[in-house]
Amino acid sequence: MDRSATDRVTEGFVDRAEVARFDALAATWWDETGPMRVLHRFNPVRLAYIRDALCRRFGRDPKAPFPLDGLTICDVGCGGGVLSEPLARLGARVTGLDPAEQNVAVARTHAEAAGVPVDYRGQTIEAVVAGGESFDAVLIMEVVEHVSDMPAFVRTACAAVRPGGMLFGATLNRTLRSFALAIVGAEYVLGWLPRGTHDWEKFVTPDELARAIRAGGLDVTDTVGVVYNPLTDGWRTGRDKAVNYMVAAERSA
Repeated sequence: MDRSATDRVTEGFVDRAEVARFDALAATWWDETGPMRVLHRFNPVRLAYIRDALCRRFGRDPKAPFPLDGLTICDVGCGGGVLSEPLARLGARVTGLDPAEQNVAVARTHAEAAGVPVDYRGQTIEAVVAGGESFDAVLIMEVVEHVSDMPAFVRTACAAVRPGGMLFGATLNRTLRSFALAIVGAEYVLGWLPRGTHDWEKFVTPDELARAIRAGGLDVTDTVGVVYNPLTDGWRTGRDKAVNYMVAAERSA
């Protein structure tokens, strides 16, 4: 079988063409002016969303120095650790998973240099679930649009959430606006992302994601849009879910 990066070779939920694409970009993860610039600008919004929701769920003070102290978090598709590291700085015990070997290498090197303890692994979530591990929170941020079987992947991620825990997701809605802005605009006109980063047909609507989460035994408790403001060059949460959105879900205790 031809295993070139352009072929749709899948192993479990892993789309090897997607892995190869991000593997090639691994060295740029921490360059805030490079291909991951949009992610760095988006990061404070998703970090605050996760922190605040976990603090509400577990009775923590979000303004405390280490509000997530002791909570276990699994960051699925962690890339270079752009989200894993700040969560660890908030006190969480973070496990970062990524099937792209170069991503894991970059993440480990950066965390070690920064003195931030994160358990990075070149594993898939299905391998972790098969090993019997579970976490207070599982993150599937900007990853469901890159897997080969979204519903099955989400159900597996849900299986790693322990009783009383939470699942967080962030992705792109499959609308005409998302095609115009996230692909035509971001990849071809503005050059924010490398061309081919996203496949519009793999974008996921909020209803589709919610159904997959419910099938995994969790209840969706919040869905919020994330909107870009060109005047401030920043992102904020809002009601508009037509392009980017985040979800939070809970497993009963």
